[in-house]
Amino acid sequence: MRAAIFRQGDLVVDTVPDPDLGEGQVLVRTRACGICGSDLHAAKHAKEFAELSARSGGRFGMPADRDVVFGHEFVGEVVANGPGTEGRFAPGTLVTSMPLTIRGSTVQGIGYNPEVPGAFAEYMPLAERMLLPLPKGMEPDHAAMVEPMAVGLHAVNFAHMMEADVPLVIGCGPVGLAVIAALKLRGAGPIIASDYSPARRALAERMGATTVIDPARDSPYAALEAAVTPEGFDPGRYAQLFGTGPRRRPAVVFECVGVPGVVQQIMEGAPAGTRIVVVGVCMQPDQIEPFFGIVKQLSLQFVLGYTPEEFHETLDHIAAGRIDAAPLVTGRTGLDGVRQAFQDLASPERHAKILVEPWR
Repeated sequence: MRAAIFRQGDLVVDTVPDPDLGEGQVLVRTRACGICGSDLHAAKHAKEFAELSARSGGRFGMPADRDVVFGHEFVGEVVANGPGTEGRFAPGTLVTSMPLTIRGSTVQGIGYNPEVPGAFAEYMPLAERMLLPLPKGMEPDHAAMVEPMAVGLHAVNFAHMMEADVPLVIGCGPVGLAVIAALKLRGAGPIIASDYSPARRALAERMGATTVIDPARDSPYAALEAAVTPEGFDPGRYAQLFGTGPRRRPAVVFECVGVPGVVQQIMEGAPAGTRIVVVGVCMQPDQIEPFFGIVKQLSLQFVLGYTPEEFHETLDHIAAGRIDAAPLVTGRTGLDGVRQAFQDLASPERHAKILVEPWR
């Protein structure tokens, strides 16, 4: 089968062996797959990605010197049921899945694993027990948005949002937009979002942000402070310690950029008591000044991925229209255009999410 392969630091189109189905696996024809920001990071920092993966316990297990077929945000069509399956999905059934497969009793990741092709290939060997059929009437390509949107739902769940909380989302790429959609679903408000890109700010409004900030002109932290601060608030430490005046609403900041320096900026700019949830994937060493966290009593939380329940819940939300995935899809390409698509995604004004369609 044909695939877009990450090979020695470049993306090339070549043939790879057709999947050999193991016990409990189903052959699925890839219909569409989104290009993730993590794919861009892995391609640009392949050696660092492999080293960090090994140092952090090998969760991704991507070696720098072997061919890898990326692609973990996918929707596909069942082609054939392999050995040991129950035949729960007839050929032609549209399905999605968390980016994992199970071969016998072995769980294998999809997307950064040289042993298993990701969805930038024509076919994938997926686990029958992991497959989720698309709800009736769902736009098939929107199922490719389940994985990235589930990341936002997980981040918001991890933040333990309460009714009084005021969220600020720093960075309105696909991860930030997913967080905004999840916040809107939760009924949070106001939802403040910040990004330098006019196109991304426009998408943030479409996804549910009530206030969008261009940080080149205005401070998102000033907007957050204004939103959480009641009339008559006394910012003095002792006034707050002894409760002699009105209290601010709790603030929650979602870091969705993933570049060095942003966490420190948030720690400096955020109001005292803010909960900071780091969703962006930073591949380089970073530096913070703990003093800001100490004197402001900030909470710093890192999150990754989602649970199976959150993945399934996100599928239902998109199918029912509670999360609008349509604005995120800004381009499509076949395998021959994947290399160019990776370059195009470097410009936030051009694209949010490009879908790879291997049969295009």
